[in-house]
Amino acid sequence: MRGATALQEGTTMLTLGFFGWIIIGGLAGWIASKIKGTDAQQGILLNVVVGVVGGLLGGWLLSLFGVDVAGGGLIFSFITCLIGAVILISIVQLVRRK
Repeated sequence: MRGATALQEGTTMLTLGFFGWIIIGGLAGWIASKIKGTDAQQGILLNVVVGVVGGLLGGWLLSLFGVDVAGGGLIFSFITCLIGAVILISIVQLVRRK
């Protein structure tokens, strides 16, 4: 019975994970664009993309420092996305200036 419960929880987390990443990514991308002053240039779709890609970037960077990014929870995931999105927007701004 324990295996079936774990399978159900894993499937639920996978489904919620996809939609959760969209929501977390959108919020993180929007806040990052506010921090970096690019909100007027970005629409909601680009905010989501920047947040999700920023989450991947942030997760990759933190894993290089030995941080367990998989087990951090919702708040940790949001902070990871936010940091990654700010870094991503900063990189794009540097490339555009050249």
